[in-house]
Amino acid sequence: MTILVIGATGRVGRHVVDQLVKRDVAVRVLTRDPAKADFPDSVEVAQGDPLDLDALRAAFNGVDALFLLNAVTGDEFTQALIPLNIAREAGVDRVVYLSVLHADHFLNVPHFAVKFGAEQMIEQMGFSATFLRASYFIDNEHMIKDVIFDHGVYPIPVGSKGIAMVDARDIAEVAAIELVRRVAAPSKLPVETINLVGPDTLTGSEIAAIWSDVLGRPIVYGGDDPSAFEQNAAGFLPKWQAYEMRLMAERYVSDGMIPDAGDVDRLTGMLGRPLHSYRDFASALAISKRAATA
Repeated sequence: MTILVIGATGRVGRHVVDQLVKRDVAVRVLTRDPAKADFPDSVEVAQGDPLDLDALRAAFNGVDALFLLNAVTGDEFTQALIPLNIAREAGVDRVVYLSVLHADHFLNVPHFAVKFGAEQMIEQMGFSATFLRASYFIDNEHMIKDVIFDHGVYPIPVGSKGIAMVDARDIAEVAAIELVRRVAAPSKLPVETINLVGPDTLTGSEIAAIWSDVLGRPIVYGGDDPSAFEQNAAGFLPKWQAYEMRLMAERYVSDGMIPDAGDVDRLTGMLGRPLHSYRDFASALAISKRAATA
């Protein structure tokens, strides 16, 4: 059993590789810069990217399944469709695709629309596939930790409906379970969608309250207006991407990112353990911060 992982060097992909290695699965990763691919020795590293046709064809040789994670880029859709076409060309018909929760509803947000489009392509092309529709990653909060620690503000416009942020480790473990299940199946399994969420659906004020408890000092919620969030994000992201983050935040405020009934129970049943919580993440980050400044 050999599984190709595309998107292996980010917050989620690294955990997917680790989970597959733990299951004694042969793993091949496709990466632009092998020098930065810090993986166990058993992992085969192939140089290339999702638009490098020669590298893709070589990477799919002898592969039984694909885990596909596309970064949020201007050409994200193309970076999804090309590997999927090459997979079909290579006879690889078992796929786990990392999508996003409410991909079929938040269609004005570009990377949501892209992922929903890729889901439709995967289904129409006859893949045996699992769509992992993930909520906002808890791990993305590393990008705003300095605002929380240094300025006492939780800056993301989450709103009052709430979002159920999910830990990258939980995403990765479910991905590994699904990859192994699909490869081990004697015949193609039907397409299935799994919502990946955290154990708690939290509002902006509730998230700020968690940080206040963890840090022992007041942390305030920055409010629901996404304009300041966009302006701040444009300081370290391309302007188009900062605008996209604004569009996503607007949907958080208007709709929330709320699990369906049974999502949490389904995930805990699959994993055989509780899901990682936002409070646990905040506590660990606070401990790390104190240790670094001691």
